[in-house]
Amino acid sequence: MDKVVRNTQLAKPIKGSVMPVKKKRKLPDAEDEPRCKITNFTRPPIRGARPTSDKLFSGKKCLAWFHEYAGADKVVGPEAMEKFCEDIGVEPENIIMLVIAWHLEAANMGFFTKDEWLRGMTLLQCDCTERLQSKLDYLRSELNDSVVFKNIYRYAFDFSRKDQRSLDMDTAKSMLALLLGRSWPLFPVFQQFLEQSKYKGMNKDQWYNVLEFSRTIKTDLSNYDEDGAWPVLLDEFVEWQKAWPTS
Repeated sequence: MDKVVRNTQLAKPIKGSVMPVKKKRKLPDAEDEPRCKITNFTRPPIRGARPTSDKLFSGKKCLAWFHEYAGADKVVGPEAMEKFCEDIGVEPENIIMLVIAWHLEAANMGFFTKDEWLRGMTLLQCDCTERLQSKLDYLRSELNDSVVFKNIYRYAFDFSRKDQRSLDMDTAKSMLALLLGRSWPLFPVFQQFLEQSKYKGMNKDQWYNVLEFSRTIKTDLSNYDEDGAWPVLLDEFVEWQKAWPTS
C-alpha cells in the first residue's frame, strides 16, 4: 500500500476486560438475532495436548477449581479473573482469553458464571490449571482456522456490547485491534478513519462486514465495488482513504 499512514499506532487492548444508511450489505445471521445468540456458534471437537496425568476429568475437581476464584461471590469477577490469568500464565488483554470465553460461552465480559465454567471446562476436559495450560497451544491454533475465527469474531460483538444494541466506538476499536490488528494490513488506516469519523458506535451489520472486507478487499482497494451494497461506513472509509495523495 502506497498511501500515507498518518498514525500507525494500534488501539490499546481493553485492559483486564477480555478477562478485553443508504446501502446495507446483509450477511447471513447479521440481522434479526436475539440478544444471546452468542451460544449458537458451532464449536469444533476439542483436541490438543494430552492431560497432564492419566486421570479422567473430574467434575467435582472442576467445581472446586471454580470456587478457588469465585469464592462466596459464586462468579469469577474482574479481580478473580486477574488471578486466574496470572495462574495460567496469560495476560488479561491477550486474545487467548477471548478464545477461552468463547469456549465457555460467557455472556458478560470480565465474568465467568458457575454454569459457564462447568460447561466450557467440561468440553475442554480441563479440571485444573495444569490441564488448561496444556490446551493453550491448541486454543491459539484455533485462531488460524478461518471458520472458527469467524465464529469467535462474531461472538466478540455480543460479548463486548453489554446491554447496548451496538458497540461503543472505543470498545469497537479495541476489539478490532485485538482481533484484526496483526492480520489485516489496512487496520491502522481503518482505525485512523474511525477516530476522525462521525460514528459513535458500530452495529452488528457493520461489525460483521468489517471482517468480510478485511478478508476480500485488496490492500490497494482496487477490487472494492462501490455498488456492492457494503455498509455506508465502509463506503466512506474507501472514499476517505482514496482522497489522500500517494507518497
